[in-house]
Amino acid sequence: MESESKQVKQKLGVLDILKEAVTFYVSNINFIIFTFLNSLPFFFVMLYFEILFQQTIVETPEIFSLLPFNERNHAYELDVIYDYGTNIPSRSFRKNYLPDKSFSKDYLPVLILLGFIYLVPLHVLELCSAVVTMDSASKLYSEENNMSVMDMFKRSIDISIMKGTFITSLYMLFWSTCLLIAFPWMAGNCYVLFRDLGYYIFFAVICFLVFVKLLKVYLEWSAIWNMSFVISVVDGIYGIGALRVSYYLSRGNQKRGLLVMLVFFALGLCLRLSCVSLECYKGGYGIFVQIGLLTVLNTLKWVSCMIYFSDCKERKMQKKVDEESGKDLAK
Repeated sequence: MESESKQVKQKLGVLDILKEAVTFYVSNINFIIFTFLNSLPFFFVMLYFEILFQQTIVETPEIFSLLPFNERNHAYELDVIYDYGTNIPSRSFRKNYLPDKSFSKDYLPVLILLGFIYLVPLHVLELCSAVVTMDSASKLYSEENNMSVMDMFKRSIDISIMKGTFITSLYMLFWSTCLLIAFPWMAGNCYVLFRDLGYYIFFAVICFLVFVKLLKVYLEWSAIWNMSFVISVVDGIYGIGALRVSYYLSRGNQKRGLLVMLVFFALGLCLRLSCVSLECYKGGYGIFVQIGLLTVLNTLKWVSCMIYFSDCKERKMQKKVDEESGKDLAK
């Protein structure tokens, strides 16, 4: 029976991880209440961030048209029209046709504010929520299934774990931010490269291929970063050490980690796109529903990462035992 149970655990796939995470979440009412309460600060900051972020997404075409190289092109086209026979004076023509808004005055402060919220308050609140969520989830998952909400709060507040995990999160934040910046940088470079040539089909194809490659790398690395976060909370290994252990445990499991991250990425993207299309950012209860679902998804993601970490660790340990037993038999 013991060997059969090990064999079943070794066959834990992506759907099994997700199913186990959902089952664990819905079967622990105290855990649901606990995660709801500790996610409230993150919820309200995320609410403000998402409203501002979605408004910016809707206005992206206008923002892109106000970038310096597009402004120069627009002015040049106006001059050509004026030279080819319009009787409107140049100054009044530009006053009527150039956009009233400017990138530096109207949109740059908003982008800076979005970056600040994402990097500082949102990151810190998500860190605190994730630490206490995974700490309680790991205890419930391993043995202690009857913890009350009060016990979860008392046993989850550990300053040393919080400090160490914060170090690990800084590495995660740095690399994830670099990759996120790479997406608009890539799109902007492709646009500048192909717009003058008129090859918009090549622009779309190349952007799509580069986007898919960057997304694949981002999701694979996200699985490693998130597992290192779990390692910091559960095993007390921080910083580069946690990343090394996570990379070691992830070898041979990259596809599973990528697919798990892809599921949560796709669900989050669908929620945001549906909210943007319904214009939930303008007001109403839709934005509250979206942020509530995103908060639940965030909790399920961390529980899935914990289960994924436990499964990868058991696989490595079982493989090591098999190798050692094989050496003993060879002797």
